[in-house]
Amino acid sequence: MLISPLPKEKELLLKIARGDHRAFCLIFDKYQKYVFGFGRKLTRSTEQAEDIVQQIFLKIWEGRENLVEVENFEAYLNRLVRNQSFDILRRHQSHARGDAQLKLSVTERDNSMESQMNYKETMKILDEAIQLLPDQQKRVYQLCHQDGLKYNEAASEMNISPDTVHYHMKLALKSIRDHFKRNALAYPVLFAFLFKNIYAR
Repeated sequence: MLISPLPKEKELLLKIARGDHRAFCLIFDKYQKYVFGFGRKLTRSTEQAEDIVQQIFLKIWEGRENLVEVENFEAYLNRLVRNQSFDILRRHQSHARGDAQLKLSVTERDNSMESQMNYKETMKILDEAIQLLPDQQKRVYQLCHQDGLKYNEAASEMNISPDTVHYHMKLALKSIRDHFKRNALAYPVLFAFLFKNIYAR
């Protein structure tokens, strides 16, 4: 870093190592602006740079015994600032990923709940539509769609012709569609699922 050391800086560091508060204040006054500026450059955040100043000098004081082994305080301080800045950036990225995952999880949960609610509401309206059908149409719908019988099987069950089954099914589906429309429900996708291949029976 481009900053000249204090006179007799090594002696000051040794005094700090022995718990000299005055020597520590001299070091702090000399280097705190540099630590702030370097930290802000690395993190691009004034608030985080202020935290770095506090954390760096707290570490220096708490680990003051290690200062007796420091030959180049500039390099030592430089390393502390870089490490602290990178730690902050890593934590920030981790929190950002966590927030993103949380948002994604909430969105997925909300979408899932919404889908369940839509499905339940759709099935409720479908059941209402079925109950409103005339008896023959309701019976045909139940046998062909709900029980899975083919038209000829339903015809045999009801003792009517397959063509009559097909006719009643067409009327039943029209009535059900009209009921959905009256309830202003966006049902095309579910409806396609419910009634796919119905005319192939």
